[in-house]
Amino acid sequence: MSAARPLTTLRNVAVIAALPLLLASCGYGSETKTDEKKVAAEGAKLSADTVRLGYFPNLTHATALVGDQEGILQKELGGTQLKVSTFNAGPSEIEALNADSIDIGFIGPSPAINGYTKSKGKNLRIVGGSASGGVKLVVNPAKIKTLDDVKGKRIATPQLGNTQDVAFLNWISEKGWKVDAQSGKGDVSVLRTDNKVTPDAYKSGSIDGAWVPEPTASKLVSEGAKVLLDESTLWPDNKFVITNIIVSQKFLAEHPDVVEAVLRGSTKTNEWINANPDKAKESANAKLKELTGKPLGAKVIDAAWPSIQFTNDPLAATLQAQADHAVKAGLLKQPDLAGIYDLRPLNKILKAAGKPEISDAGLGTK
Repeated sequence: MSAARPLTTLRNVAVIAALPLLLASCGYGSETKTDEKKVAAEGAKLSADTVRLGYFPNLTHATALVGDQEGILQKELGGTQLKVSTFNAGPSEIEALNADSIDIGFIGPSPAINGYTKSKGKNLRIVGGSASGGVKLVVNPAKIKTLDDVKGKRIATPQLGNTQDVAFLNWISEKGWKVDAQSGKGDVSVLRTDNKVTPDAYKSGSIDGAWVPEPTASKLVSEGAKVLLDESTLWPDNKFVITNIIVSQKFLAEHPDVVEAVLRGSTKTNEWINANPDKAKESANAKLKELTGKPLGAKVIDAAWPSIQFTNDPLAATLQAQADHAVKAGLLKQPDLAGIYDLRPLNKILKAAGKPEISDAGLGTK
């Protein structure tokens, strides 16, 4: 009996080692486009076979772009496969999370707030930060030379109630001007325009400027527009959340180890980005080319990249401020954001790495 046990153990190891090959030959994970970087060559599988991640093909989501492109996220996941879906708007990503089509997502603050409040606090948690900044008011310099010249002009935002739309409406209000939030009509004409269309709208003269994230802002600059205002200058310490990491509460409860692995990957990606900005910029652009079929021109990405700060801190206090701005604009009833954050997994990772923990500004789970 004592001699048989080692042989049995060896057989079991052989079977376990062969499983990935057997599963692959049966089409396991065939719905995902994979390459050698995305399929873990070694490492134990976590509590889930697959984690489904959503993000935007935007520079403000470069943590996801680079973490995916460089295989950093997959490395932390080991034998758990990373499956990626991309989105062009926050509401569609929230719908995917609600429909159990994705588990974790990189997303802006306004969609996260709306998703949390509409579900009465039951569908998501913010578990980490990703980026700050990267939003600018860019204008036609022939028509708008000062901030006061914005009055009476046609300015684009990406979508009614999205993060940039709320910020622009709040800025208008701070100027003492009046705009109906729903119609966009008033002392300034706010035209909700998809970021993909905005450069053509600018070239045609149908808009006089735009309050938009990168790289759209720098695309307009490449067409002759000028940066009139960087939104970061309106915030304390020039920091405000532009991209969060969210997770479905169900997935967080059932697969905390997978969530921790993704967060380890995001923190290591941010560290690599900040240590290697030029390589990171190239990596993000390579991923954008893969996802959209076309990389950003050097003139655009070189102008856009420095305005984005990559951070693990979700900047919770600025999320509350953005919610307050949406309420003031009449786009949101006063929300109860208590419990929207669960930073325990992130702080566990940071503590293990000898880094300071991050505050949820009193909006965390108890």
